[in-house]
Amino acid sequence: MTVIENRYENEVYAELGVRPVVNAAATLTRLGGSLVAPPVLPAMAAAARNFVDVVDLGRAVGRRLAKATRNEAAYVSNGAAALLTLGVTACIARSKGGGLVEDLPYLDRTGEKTVVMYRDQRNPYDYAVRQVGVRIVEVGPEPAELEAAIDRRTACVLWFAGAHFAAGALPIEQVVEIAHKAGVPVLVDAAAQIPPVSSLWHFTTEVGADGAIFSGGKGLRGPQSTGLMVGKEWLIAAARANGAPNHSLGRGMKVGKEELLGLLAAVEWTLQQDEPALIAAYEASVEKWIVGLSGLDGITVSRGFPSEAGQPHGRAIVEIGPDSGWSRDELIGALWRNDPAIAVAPDGPRAIALNPQTLQPGEDVLVLAELQRLLRMRTKEDA
Repeated sequence: MTVIENRYENEVYAELGVRPVVNAAATLTRLGGSLVAPPVLPAMAAAARNFVDVVDLGRAVGRRLAKATRNEAAYVSNGAAALLTLGVTACIARSKGGGLVEDLPYLDRTGEKTVVMYRDQRNPYDYAVRQVGVRIVEVGPEPAELEAAIDRRTACVLWFAGAHFAAGALPIEQVVEIAHKAGVPVLVDAAAQIPPVSSLWHFTTEVGADGAIFSGGKGLRGPQSTGLMVGKEWLIAAARANGAPNHSLGRGMKVGKEELLGLLAAVEWTLQQDEPALIAAYEASVEKWIVGLSGLDGITVSRGFPSEAGQPHGRAIVEIGPDSGWSRDELIGALWRNDPAIAVAPDGPRAIALNPQTLQPGEDVLVLAELQRLLRMRTKEDA
């Protein structure tokens, strides 16, 4: 074990017996999502100084977020997964007049409402949809399959954004066209699709989907316990009617005044950033890793594109051959045993991926130095 930098000393974490992490993996919830943008903590502290009507505050924040993101309306809840639940609930509410839905979930009437999803886009977040009580109907990539799956029971079509979800599904433009022709709304899960920041309006305002859902604590760098849904006024109004503090399925999916102002500050800050310069900085880190790790015994390094979430920037893919003296999991474990721990992502059976998105300035050098140190050891017991 090595102590890389004393700047990672954190008295609160140390008192609790946990270590800070250098995150070269991704904006993963288990690692804290992302580090909040500079104006977020001051905004949250300002919110904490007074009581406020949280419903009024939520509406005001929503109006400002809608204007900033070029959408009709916006709503903040406690994470993107919660907004999958509320988004589907809102689509059901639409067929019941758009207000509070008091008879959810449909656990005793399975099949009364359905959500259409692409077979190749099924993922663990299905639970956020299924807890509403709807039945998921799978379709393949042919337009006729989507057309046939939509009927009077269909609450919505749910489409997952990202290059890694593209195979086996129609493009979102075609999905919207087919669904809207049948009178069915379309929701887009774009939780990790920032960058590019244009995702905030591309799927809705430009393509025509009824709603798009984003994590507040990933690329937006807001409070991790937030999510943002943007889109049509009817969708946001129905989601709000069935969210906290109203007593419906979303009662537990609440955010406080601090998270509301924190996410607003994060979104407005993100929209002011030089995104091309940010992407260029990511790519510079990837190149630094490729150059610094090339030539080590048993190691092959290449640029992987796009990111694990389909974002438009590269990662360094480090193939760990037998001549390195390491297996993938042994190397991941050795990096994690550092203080601070270094988190990297597995990529296939013999590779790790280094992601620059979640690093602080200079941490790419720290990650490189520790990998060089470990990979130059031929005895893992010394790590």
